[in-house]
Amino acid sequence: MTTSLFDLYKLGVGPSSSHTMGPMRAACSFVQDLESKGKLEKAARVQVRLYGSLALTGMGHGTDRAVLLGLSGNEPATIDPAVIEATVAEIRATKKLRLAGIKPIAFDEPHDLMFERETMFPPDSRTRHPNGVRFIAFDDAENVIEERTYFSIGGGFIVEDGAEATLADENEVRLPYPFHSAAELLEVAHVNGLRIDQVMMANECARMRVHDPGASDESLAEKVRAGIEAIWQTMKGCVERGIATEGILPGGLNVRRRAHRLAQRLKEKEATGQQSDPLAPLDWVTVYAIAVNEENAAGGRVVTAPTNGAAGVVPAVAHFYERFVTGANHEGIIRFFLTSAAIGILYKENASISGAEVGCQGEVGVACSMAAGGLIAAMGGTNGQVEHAAEIAMEHNLGMTCDPIGGLVQIPCIERNAMGAVKAVHASRIAESELEEHKVSLDQVIRTMYLTGLDMQSRYKETSLAGLALNVIEC
Repeated sequence: MTTSLFDLYKLGVGPSSSHTMGPMRAACSFVQDLESKGKLEKAARVQVRLYGSLALTGMGHGTDRAVLLGLSGNEPATIDPAVIEATVAEIRATKKLRLAGIKPIAFDEPHDLMFERETMFPPDSRTRHPNGVRFIAFDDAENVIEERTYFSIGGGFIVEDGAEATLADENEVRLPYPFHSAAELLEVAHVNGLRIDQVMMANECARMRVHDPGASDESLAEKVRAGIEAIWQTMKGCVERGIATEGILPGGLNVRRRAHRLAQRLKEKEATGQQSDPLAPLDWVTVYAIAVNEENAAGGRVVTAPTNGAAGVVPAVAHFYERFVTGANHEGIIRFFLTSAAIGILYKENASISGAEVGCQGEVGVACSMAAGGLIAAMGGTNGQVEHAAEIAMEHNLGMTCDPIGGLVQIPCIERNAMGAVKAVHASRIAESELEEHKVSLDQVIRTMYLTGLDMQSRYKETSLAGLALNVIEC
């Protein structure tokens, strides 16, 4: 396993981890490479070519803006969402940008930023993922001085053509409890008498130790906990902003924000003593999920979980645990994130979390699976129940397509997160009640999800060429 909890849960900006965060990181990486090779000063022009899903739905997902911001030296985790509009507007008005914020060059979008909608993969590329972007730098004489191709493989992860994903080298970190499948995870936990969250905590501490070899186990664990707390607080802030904000989402579909109105209705019922509805907690789960994904659709600060398009499921279920589960405490939240990350890692490393590769089953489906297992762990369930809940959640998301209307992460994405969050709660309740072994394993359902995604026609995988995107008129 090469993926960390902090790789899976990353700070970023909306609306898409694969179409916004990934291309921004790739553009920034390309410019950093120019700088490290001493070629930045020679660069007079940069041409960007987008392929596959990035070309087909890039405009709706903000890929064009992400590339401009990345070439200017911005990273998704650190850029201030409040400055994005002004930065992009200035580049477009002046037709100039500063590579890495330093080197000024002319940049004319129709000529220098090209959407290759008829080509699925960059020519001559070795990697075959439908989210490709090629950067070409020219000098004053129009000679090519550098050319690199990247693929945005979901969740904000990028990989250079022909290379491995940009994660830590497993050889650099000797994990105390490595695992590559759910079966291995359950076995290593059983042999060592550990919960899944304890396995993950030990592994995350080992990763931290690479950067701080003299630290005690206790201090490393505190750093991991602090990192999880930062993720949780960012998620909570996103929910709060989403509930507080009203208006129309950008993009042209004129989708009205609903989280504020839905929350107000629930609060009014509570204030008037109408608290007899046993399903009211699930209504709040809906509000939390919608709030996050409306913020994502507006380009706000979110946490990939495991992607931006599925960013509402995990925080919605974590809020459900914290507010509505008897005996909930902060230790439960820590268990929730550690365990859900273990499940997400299994999907990331054995299948895919990219809607452009396997459909929305790889985004909302995976988030649902992560949240269901995490909720069981938070409530003190067994490792077997965690695995069962995660399996149930994905089993009933198999085959889910990704067909965003207008290429925007709005319809059906926002409501789909609410449905995924409710389904995660339900899956955890089924698993909690089961006493006998179940027939389908998590490993089997992960493999099934991946093969189903490969069999799915490309027009149903984040291209907006079929499904709702084709049959619903944009208005």
